[in-house]
Amino acid sequence: MKPSSFFHLSGIGGQIAALVLASTVALHLVVTTAFLISRPDRPDASPDRAHQLADAALLLGAAEASERPRLVTDLARAFPRLGIEMLAPGTANLAESDTLHVRGMHRHLDRAYRTGLLASGGIEPRIGVQLPDGTVIAGQVDGGPRPWFWGAPWLMALVSAFFCVTVLGLWAAGALTRPLSSFAEAAENFSLDGTAEPLPERGPEEIRAVARALNRMHERIARLMSDRTRMLAAISHDLRTPITRLRLRAEFIEDEANRKRMLMDLDQMRAMLESVLSLLRDDRKAEAVTLVDIASTLQLVADQFGDMGHVVHYVGPVSATAAARPDDLHRGVTNLVENAVRFGAEVTIRLDVSDTTLVIDVEDDGPGISGARKQEMLEPFVRGDEARTMDESTGFGLGLSIARAIALAHGGELSLHDRKPHGLIVRMQLPVSQAPRLAA
Repeated sequence: MKPSSFFHLSGIGGQIAALVLASTVALHLVVTTAFLISRPDRPDASPDRAHQLADAALLLGAAEASERPRLVTDLARAFPRLGIEMLAPGTANLAESDTLHVRGMHRHLDRAYRTGLLASGGIEPRIGVQLPDGTVIAGQVDGGPRPWFWGAPWLMALVSAFFCVTVLGLWAAGALTRPLSSFAEAAENFSLDGTAEPLPERGPEEIRAVARALNRMHERIARLMSDRTRMLAAISHDLRTPITRLRLRAEFIEDEANRKRMLMDLDQMRAMLESVLSLLRDDRKAEAVTLVDIASTLQLVADQFGDMGHVVHYVGPVSATAAARPDDLHRGVTNLVENAVRFGAEVTIRLDVSDTTLVIDVEDDGPGISGARKQEMLEPFVRGDEARTMDESTGFGLGLSIARAIALAHGGELSLHDRKPHGLIVRMQLPVSQAPRLAA
């Protein structure tokens, strides 16, 4: 992206700059509106009750004692909310106070008048003004002059600025975290079967550019994997023909020992091609997910290997139905059992089902795998004994890889564990998207 486009309105920088400008303008509008409404600079601003009480004290202080009751009555009618009353000298005690309204009354009265706080049972404070002759004039006043927000212009500006900055922060956080969350989700759901939706190309220009780049990358990877699969499939198909011809020619070899060895090598080449094609099938469109009786599938695998003379047991519920890809699951478990019977004399297929997880364990009593090689054995074409010459009893190092790919396609995982006292446990953990139904 060009540096000059950073402050373009379609980019993140430009939108943040525009929001900062709009927030600054809104802050000035709020402060200016509050100032114009209150106008604390006007000398003719309407007096509050504290000023009314101070003016009443000056009026009563200048009047004759005989005129004061009538004036108090007139003031009570003129200012009913003030609640003005006159107290005889010595009947009221004034407490010192430094509130905002008391300070304002001190500035309004001269030194001959004493102002203080009186005990009051009401919500609003009750202020008393002692006249020069000792008479006290009391009244209910409010919280003093509040020309601006809560009586403090700086507080209103601070609150407005905090509000504007909060809006800016929330917008910026949402504009950045929402696309990042969608990118992370797209990376987690990345697949080559065509089911993943492309990332939406919306939002600021930088976010749209990243979304376009990721969508193009997904298309290139999918095209690359498709070309690789077609190429290997074509090679495997073309190799079948010469293998078949070699097999026919091998039948005419008179030396029995050489003929058997050659046929065995040809069968091994054919099996290797089938294994590679089986691995490549995982890059193609995935099988549809349907409700499968997992317990029946595992019991079927155990019976199939039992018919071939292997000792394979199934341990688990009689029925456990869950959403899965039936052919892929059967193929994956079959690969695990093939590895197990190759190295162990007795194999157990164990099924455990919970509300959220389905666990398939394939246990054997063979030599097991060292801890350092467990993760390595899950990679394609990695065999348990690299120094061992391949024959009919060895594999090509694809069984665990295919089973792991099937587990990942189901949203699960495949892991290797030690079995006590010896042996190996291959654990396939699958999420249960639909609660399984168990039968005793």
